Amino acid sequence: MDSIPYSAYPDDPLRQFDFYLPELPHLTHVPPLICFIHGGAWKSEDKRDHAQLARSLATATRCPVAVPNYRLTPRDNQDPSFRHPIHAEDILAFLVFVRKWRNQESAPFDPDSLVLLGHSCSAHMLSAIFLGSDQASLNPAQDLLRAVKGIVMSEGIYDLDALIARFPAYHQWFIEPTFGPSESYERFSALRYPLRPSSEISWLLLHSKGDTLIDLDQTRAMHSHLTQIAPLAVSINTEDLKEEHDDIFTSDTYLKIVSQFISKFM
Repeated sequence: MDSIPYSAYPDDPLRQFDFYLPELPHLTHVPPLICFIHGGAWKSEDKRDHAQLARSLATATRCPVAVPNYRLTPRDNQDPSFRHPIHAEDILAFLVFVRKWRNQESAPFDPDSLVLLGHSCSAHMLSAIFLGSDQASLNPAQDLLRAVKGIVMSEGIYDLDALIARFPAYHQWFIEPTFGPSESYERFSALRYPLRPSSEISWLLLHSKGDTLIDLDQTRAMHSHLTQIAPLAVSINTEDLKEEHDDIFTSDTYLKIVSQFISKFM
């Protein structure tokens, strides 16, 4: 598979995406585009790690699936240019690009109907873009905001200070390299982001009972926040998934839950 560049740097593998077609074409109407954004603590993983998940999603939903890379924070990073919000800026650039990029003869999709899937740190990135963070570079245009119909966030990171309190080693491991040295990261908490004006996004939060890397309180707190700002468009499932943090993608349960959510937008 040839990766597709989405930036002005076509040779940068961290600013490219892979595209997967359903095995059977959707026969009734042009489908939404599913975009899966990988996790990895802002410092690891690659789009190819999730190739099997993307193929399974395409087959189960009959929707095309795009999986982007984004620039990662180096180990023991001291360079502010590799800190937040660089990762989310790349994802926003990818979303802007992919809505305009199309090979409609072989891969039709509705550019005004996107469903975004975030995992772990990418749940924080999607929250920063599609809720009202104070980062001006993460402000999506209204046409993109309207195009995103649904967001699924699994095993998400939302409150950095609470995460560090629960897992102190995470501070030096990936929080400080990603967000810089600080005694508090409250300004980066997704729990303080308001709903963007005119947003009609449906949200689904997932958390596995078997996850030992991110605690369930992260998802519960985000669910409480979202129900206060968007009460009619928020749902949560913390009962059905049983696997470890990344192993949820090997189960049929994740695929079934997400496919059912996506079916609302077909």
